[in-house]
Amino acid sequence: MSALLEVRDLVKTFGVGDAATRVLRGLSLTLEAGEMAALLGPSGSGKSTLLTILGTLMKPSSGGYTMLGQDLIAAQDSELTAFRNLHIGFVFQFHNLLPDFTALENVIFPTAVREGRETPSARARGRDLLVRMGLEERINFPSVKLSGGQKQRVAVARALMNGPELVLADEPTGNLDRVSAMQVMDLIAQINREEGTTFLISTHDEKIADLCRRRIVVGDGLVTG
Repeated sequence: MSALLEVRDLVKTFGVGDAATRVLRGLSLTLEAGEMAALLGPSGSGKSTLLTILGTLMKPSSGGYTMLGQDLIAAQDSELTAFRNLHIGFVFQFHNLLPDFTALENVIFPTAVREGRETPSARARGRDLLVRMGLEERINFPSVKLSGGQKQRVAVARALMNGPELVLADEPTGNLDRVSAMQVMDLIAQINREEGTTFLISTHDEKIADLCRRRIVVGDGLVTG
């Protein structure tokens, strides 16, 4: 495997003066292409801030971040938006589906935004992803009529829609029962094996972490294990 991304000496401080809070304190991390890693640590350790920076949704106060050989600290906002749309997918604890859209419309939304319209090829890929998620009978269902586990599988399909090299998952099974959580993780592991997509999964659940091949532990704004 080769390095997909590398961050060095990341510092992130919120606020100024006496009210300043340093959340990341010089964190360094390398993720190899094709890894499936669990991100662990107590609340307040800096996990969510790290994921937000890795997703190019926020810049650190200082430090370096390169992915696919591109310096993402020096990049302009428009460049980051384009990079994120092409190379990074997101799965959140709260699936964030658009309630007025069907399962398929939710999945193809990232590509429709990029292309400015829905295309036949996007619809075909969206359908294929939903079939792989075991949702063949729910493709045209309104998202509000799906179960929690089904909604999260739609969210995984949406994250994969543009064929990203990296998927960042923030507590993706946190609101699911154990059976649904294992179904979602089985699908993530399958995609990781078959397509080589890199997954970084933030979780407090040891059983979820056990399904990943690497553990990254964050504490007090640093990688501690």
